Amino acid sequence: MKISTINYNNPKQGYLPLFLSDCLDLLDPVLTFDRLMGGINLNKYLTDIPEYTTGRLRYNPVNMLKTVLFGFMTSGYCSLRELEDNCKVNIRFMYLMDHQTPSYRTFGYFINEVLQDKIENIFNDINQAIFNEEHVDLQHIYIDGSKFEANANKYTWVWKKATEKFRYKLYKKITVEIEEINKEIAWSEVQISTNSEYVPDYLNEIIDQLMLLWDLDISTFVYGSGKRKSKEQRHYEHLTGFCQKLQEYIEKIDICGPDRNSYSKTDKSATFMRIKTDYMGNDQLLPAYNVQIGVTDEYIAVVDVNHYRSDMDCFIPLMKHFKQTYGFYPKYPVADAGYGSYNNYIFCEQNGIEKYMKFQCLKRKPRIESTMKIHFVQLILELMNKVS
Repeated sequence: MKISTINYNNPKQGYLPLFLSDCLDLLDPVLTFDRLMGGINLNKYLTDIPEYTTGRLRYNPVNMLKTVLFGFMTSGYCSLRELEDNCKVNIRFMYLMDHQTPSYRTFGYFINEVLQDKIENIFNDINQAIFNEEHVDLQHIYIDGSKFEANANKYTWVWKKATEKFRYKLYKKITVEIEEINKEIAWSEVQISTNSEYVPDYLNEIIDQLMLLWDLDISTFVYGSGKRKSKEQRHYEHLTGFCQKLQEYIEKIDICGPDRNSYSKTDKSATFMRIKTDYMGNDQLLPAYNVQIGVTDEYIAVVDVNHYRSDMDCFIPLMKHFKQTYGFYPKYPVADAGYGSYNNYIFCEQNGIEKYMKFQCLKRKPRIESTMKIHFVQLILELMNKVS
């Protein structure tokens, strides 16, 4: 007989089971994640989604929220295109999205427009569900922080002390300008008072009075080469420029506030500080944030982002953020010597918190091995003296 070598079957045939959950292991992380998220009311964070009566149906917002959280849980940081690709090829994401594949633009709109203002509340609710199930001890919290570079230009700094120095120099220029104006308007018996400091409203008042006194018309001002400006026009332009510059200095100092000395023009919340990853190699200050994390029973209990350069200034805001979240202060906050300061100890004493932060100037005790070596050497020297 002639042997037939023709294969009539298709290796890409369909097969059972039809449900994706049957293809996953019972201990798969996505099943545990889906079970935990099922016990949280996620619909309360999705009330701002507009409803459309026309067009195609929306993707399920609850499934999208689970997919976004699971993507960041597995990767630490997950790009939008990576989320889209996972929904097409990754069985775990296909299980969460029920075979639907939103585009990266849909995920971007969902994160920026729906979830941006609710991330912290979602984090707290997930923590609360985990803590209730695992019986986490919130009285012991271990604190540490790190500085992360901001997404801002490196050479856009504004220094508070330099701004104050330039502002005082501007005060002197304004005084000189007003004295010159007083000499020119002496015929009118009007004298403008000079001060050690000035505000923009005072300069605007002077400008308005001078325009009435000199009967100035801005439309008649001359500009360009070959044209000579009058003294009145020059004084008007100088005072106007001083007023704008003074307003700029005031805004810069207000943005810095009383707690920091610098900020970035492209990210006004970022402060210039030294960070560990000095890729420039010149000990340069970079725009960054000081991120503080409190861990309890291997779970992140509280996260706070500050613009302080020192860790000791971040302790009190972190404790207040903890109380705002859980309703009480932790009994035993453990931190290194970077958090030890007199103000932090006073805060702990006033709020019934134990002081588990080593003070920076505390003298370190000698190690036991070193002490034993010293006694051993002294004993040998005494024996040698006796023998001699």
